[in-house]
Amino acid sequence: MNKSLHKIYVTTFFVVGVAVFVLLGSNGYQYYTKPIEERFFDPSNNALKPSGLWGHGFGIIGTLMMIIGVSIYMIRKRSRRLFSFGYLKHWLELHIFLCTVGPILVLYHTAFKFGGIVSVSFWSMVLVVLSGIIGRFIYLQIPRTIQGKEIDMEELLSMRQELADKLKTEMLFDAKLLNELDELASPERYKSINLVESVIFLTKDFFRIRKFLRKLKKNIAKAGFYRNRRKELINKAQAEIILSRRLGMLRTMQNLFRYWHIAHLPFALIMFVIMIVHVLVTLTFGYKWIF
Repeated sequence: MNKSLHKIYVTTFFVVGVAVFVLLGSNGYQYYTKPIEERFFDPSNNALKPSGLWGHGFGIIGTLMMIIGVSIYMIRKRSRRLFSFGYLKHWLELHIFLCTVGPILVLYHTAFKFGGIVSVSFWSMVLVVLSGIIGRFIYLQIPRTIQGKEIDMEELLSMRQELADKLKTEMLFDAKLLNELDELASPERYKSINLVESVIFLTKDFFRIRKFLRKLKKNIAKAGFYRNRRKELINKAQAEIILSRRLGMLRTMQNLFRYWHIAHLPFALIMFVIMIVHVLVTLTFGYKWIF
């Protein structure tokens, strides 16, 4: 999948996710904002209540999306036979899409009314989604090949050195910028910070890096480089800074990712176990959708 196609792929997921949330919310706003005791008299009640045509459908489709999203990603990740069947990061993006839109549909299935044991499943689902967002951030901080395999420390050091050497031979026109780049691209900057400090540090660092890249862009333009060449140099400088940060925080992020798995999995298991019980009870009492 080339870059243009990948952008369309990700953008489609984003647009569909936002559209589902906004359209369902806007069409049912009058119903969902009413007190529970008044909903029975609303004309939309038969369709939007949890056992209604639309409400029940939201629950079924949302549940299937979550099951499919988790299953296909786990199978692709662990199966050696499927190692070359698409890039893992693309499967992860599909997993995130299905496991984000699925819970949105389940939320509308509940009609924003949840209690008893089902509420445990719902809040577990919320925690799974939130922890998934955090996990995605941590995942991106660990350098990987295009197939999704983690890059080891030696390979990472080699890549960083090669990129740094190329930049230094091409940016000899400004010693001050080179010194600032050396400072920003030093992995040692990140090794002394702990997890609590990292959030504040990385936020400040983000604005500092953006400021440096703006200065670099102006300096390169003055040096008379062509547009494509300017873009290439800026991308290389940005790549070196990001690579250095990931190198400096590699061990921390790897450990954090392991702890994240320990926290993420129990919530997912609780959610699915109660979800299965909920479905079995629903079928036992004869609640069916369009079947």
